[in-house]
Amino acid sequence: MLNRRRKAYIGIMKAAMYISTGLTAALVIFLVAYVFIKGIPNITWELLSTKPSYISGRIGILPDVVNTLYIVLATLVFVIPLGVGAAIYLTEYAKNKKLVGVIEYAAETLSGIPSIIYGLVGMLFFCQFLGFKTSLLAGSLTLVIMNLPTVMRTTQESLKTVPQSYRDGAFGLGAGKWRVIRTVVLPGCVDGVITGCILSIGRILGESAALLFTAGFAHALNGVLEGLTSPGASLTVALYVYAKEEGEFGVAFAIAAILMILTLLINFSATLVSRYFAKKREL
Repeated sequence: MLNRRRKAYIGIMKAAMYISTGLTAALVIFLVAYVFIKGIPNITWELLSTKPSYISGRIGILPDVVNTLYIVLATLVFVIPLGVGAAIYLTEYAKNKKLVGVIEYAAETLSGIPSIIYGLVGMLFFCQFLGFKTSLLAGSLTLVIMNLPTVMRTTQESLKTVPQSYRDGAFGLGAGKWRVIRTVVLPGCVDGVITGCILSIGRILGESAALLFTAGFAHALNGVLEGLTSPGASLTVALYVYAKEEGEFGVAFAIAAILMILTLLINFSATLVSRYFAKKREL
């Protein structure tokens, strides 16, 4: 009797897991297919290579693509040194475990705050208090705060995967603390660090709420220095503007398809990087 109940329970749980997995996979496939079907036919070379002209009624997203590139690069320039440096200090140098626990708890709390709050704080601090006004630089600095916990925690977990025996062996050969970190620890976990940075790019590309408050939504094409100090729309902000404000749903779905393709490429790149370094360690 008990065996029958146990077998029935196991069968029900297996069926529930299969159904949950199937529903999740079906939802992802439906979302990707729907966006591609609605968006890819609207992607044209003119759309990608021109800027909008309200005189002729032409719609182009080249400024939005360039602004997105500026935001990604500017954010990475700040967030990678800060995140990796903080993770190295907390894992390798910090002796006060209570302080480390407080900082880790603060980082986890930061990662759970809604992005609209980051946008509000970024607008008040970077745009008004520091005088950056509405600009791509203010938006990038806001995204730095948003992505700092992700890069820091990912790097921390990667550093912890390096066996302590590697460090002890290097210390036994007379190497200093920084030399051990630079030549032994970091090369041993570089795959996790790079994967975390790649995944943070995906979050940067997908952010819109914070950028609406800090970067603005101007469809202007500028150089690097002028562009960073000027307002500009990223692809996600442009999607919102074209769909909500101008009713251009064809263009909005085209941008959505582009963002979807970039997200898939980023996730695929992260997988390839982790596999490459895993095979390299095995050799």
